[in-house]
Order: sequence, then structure tokens, then C-alpha cells
Amino acid sequence: MKNTNRPLILVTNDDGHFAPGIRALVEVASELGDCLVVAPDSPQSGMGHAITIHNPLRLNKVNSFGDVEAYECNGTPVDCVKLAKHVILKDRNIDLCVSGINHGSNASINIIYSGTMSAAMEASLEGINSIGFSLLDYSFDADFEPCKPFVKRIMSHVLEKGLFKTNLLNVNIPVMEDGQQIKGMRVCRQAEARWVEDFMEAEDPRGQKYYWLTGKFVNEDEGRDTDVYALEQGYISIVPSGHDLTKHDAIASLTRLNQL
Repeated sequence: MKNTNRPLILVTNDDGHFAPGIRALVEVASELGDCLVVAPDSPQSGMGHAITIHNPLRLNKVNSFGDVEAYECNGTPVDCVKLAKHVILKDRNIDLCVSGINHGSNASINIIYSGTMSAAMEASLEGINSIGFSLLDYSFDADFEPCKPFVKRIMSHVLEKGLFKTNLLNVNIPVMEDGQQIKGMRVCRQAEARWVEDFMEAEDPRGQKYYWLTGKFVNEDEGRDTDVYALEQGYISIVPSGHDLTKHDAIASLTRLNQL
């Protein structure tokens, strides 16, 4: 990539470089800086923070985004970020990493499973300010136009002002119906919700059993300061996130174990 005075923005996702969501994200990012796209060559939803260690990784240049330099990778979303940072841009500082725009919600507990958010988190582990964007529409032909002004506003803020006490944002965008407009944005916390899972059992043509994961999302968190509540009210949710999974308020209750 040519080295210019514009911010350097890494764009990735988990739906693949051909997904409409990443095309919308590249369009916005290109207005704000020089973009590099490194994205999977096939859908990688639900991969979480998986990395590839048993197979070789490959990068192939693609012409999916006009003049924007872009590569497809046969690995996971996290692999894409690692290769971008340590191979393609090994001598460059990345000003911002953006991941998405995901087709579907990554609010609440979904951040744990999300390839979109894990890609952004991987960049944040490298000290790069990072944002994961998701639209609450799972269809391939989802309409990303209404959310693009908000995506640009959030990205511009992070590029201009930076982030404080975090370098990772989880941004989820509601889908409005009946001509309604997105009401605005709300900075909030992650809802304490979960998936109640079930497995459909069936038999293949050879008579062997197989299982297909299903389930429903259950939110028992009644707080009005959560991402799920904000989305239900028609607001974009912005959750400052991180990788520290320590339950800090539980440490004191367990200190007796130090004497055992």
C-alpha cells in the first residue's frame, strides 16, 4: 500500500469479502482514510476467536472493491487480522480496524461467539482502536444505507478523538420498519442474556443420526441501560468492550483459597 497522510483503516468481517455488509463498510471507510481489506474467502459466522494452526494460511488478492486493495484469506476472521498486521502491513501503524457490517445481531452474549467481534478484538489486543458493526438483519440482501451515516459518525469520532479506557466498541444497529428512522445512539452495557439451546435430531440417507443446533435468545435483564433495551427502543447500541474475562468483584470472596 502507498503511504499517505490519511488514516490507515483495516477492514475485515466474518461473512466473507463478497458480503454486502463489508461493501457498505468499505464505502464509508474510504471516505475517511486509506483502506486495506482482508476478509475470509467463505462465511465464518460463529467462529469466535478461533485461529488456524493445523493448515497453511493463504492470501489471494481480489478486485472486489474497485481501487481499494483487498485480499481474501482461507482462514478465520482472527487470522485475517493477524495476517494484515504482521504480513501485509508489518511496517505500518494501523489507525483503526473496523469489522462488519455483520448480517445479524452481535449484542449481549453474542459477542462471545461472533467472528465479527473477535476480528475487532484481535486488533484491539494489538493496541489498535477497533469497532465491530452489526445490523440486526440476517438476510443477504439487507439494506445498509440507513445505517451508513451513523457508521461514519462513530468511525470519525474514534479517528479524531480516540478511545478512553478501552480500544474496542461493539456497535449494533436496529432495523426500523414502517418508514421509521433510527432514533439515535446510546452508549450502554452488555445485557445479561443467553441462548436457550436445543438440538434437532434426524437421520441422513444412510440411517446415521445427526444433530442441528437451534435455540432461542432469552433476555432476562430488565435494565434500561443495556444494548438489548436500546435496540428494542430503536437506538444504535454502543458497548465499550474488552478481553478481560475476570470477574473482579468475586476475587475478595475467594481469597480464603490462598491459605488452603
